[in-house]
Amino acid sequence: MTARGAVLGVDVGGTGIKARLTADDGRLLGEQRVPTPRDDPAAEALAVVVAELAVHARSVARQHGVALDALGLVVPGVVDEDGGRSVLSVNLGWQDVPVRQRVAAALRATGTDVPLAFGHDVRAGALAEVQAGGLDHGTVAFVPVGTGLASALVVDGRVVSGDGWAGEIGQVRIAHGPHAGLRVEQIASAGAVARRSDAPTAHAAMLRVQDGELLARQVWDDCVDVLADALAWLTAAAGCHTLVIGGGLAQSGPLLLDPLTAALSARLVGVRVPALVGARHGDAAGAIGAGLLARELLGRDLPARHQRVDDGPTAVSA
Repeated sequence: MTARGAVLGVDVGGTGIKARLTADDGRLLGEQRVPTPRDDPAAEALAVVVAELAVHARSVARQHGVALDALGLVVPGVVDEDGGRSVLSVNLGWQDVPVRQRVAAALRATGTDVPLAFGHDVRAGALAEVQAGGLDHGTVAFVPVGTGLASALVVDGRVVSGDGWAGEIGQVRIAHGPHAGLRVEQIASAGAVARRSDAPTAHAAMLRVQDGELLARQVWDDCVDVLADALAWLTAAAGCHTLVIGGGLAQSGPLLLDPLTAALSARLVGVRVPALVGARHGDAAGAIGAGLLARELLGRDLPARHQRVDDGPTAVSA
């Protein structure tokens, strides 16, 4: 049996936080998007924001006649999932931060003492994409091109963690060419495209590309070239038959996927060229995966139970 209450999946990104409240049958009960706190090296402000999201989610769950039974939290960077720590997150300025502990304390302070699952944003997104169906055999890579760049390998339906270090392709330094010395994600990410195009967002940069603006076009082409280099090595090493491209930049569809497919094919001479597909869940994959982690935690660690709202939510420490 599985718990029948609602779970909240929270995906912390470099610039924004996505939260999705879902019922046991997968129905979306509520969704929120808020900015990620800046200048927060100890994740203290983040903990407060997540607790506020949980309080709101608990209220929404009650309106639907169910309790908030668990919360799943996923964060970017190198993550120690078992220890509940962010080992390193370049975009958030974190190094060896006990994120799960901080968030759990903030939840308790608001009276929302529910089990807390903790994980890596990209691996959670990969879990969501795999569970959507059709990707549970062979090797698949999930590559969200967002504020930064990372990947997750899925082999025969199982996400590879590599002790928390697997998939950090965005942190590799470019060795040659005009971008030598920069990290891959400083050229090949939605954040980099916006910054280098002098645009407020990657979507605005995409519109400038469509309008034929020279600077935006050059920045876009640079992104495709550097991303193709990274994905070519990933494919050759892991034997991926499919690359699932997610994150904000993937919302541009063929404008990204068509030239990226061509660039990848040109690099993989004598190697199977993987299919490139857009993420089914778009930029919500991480939050959906966080919810799956919360549901998995309930099924693994808690007795199956459900309470109606008039009894109040059951508080169980993680």
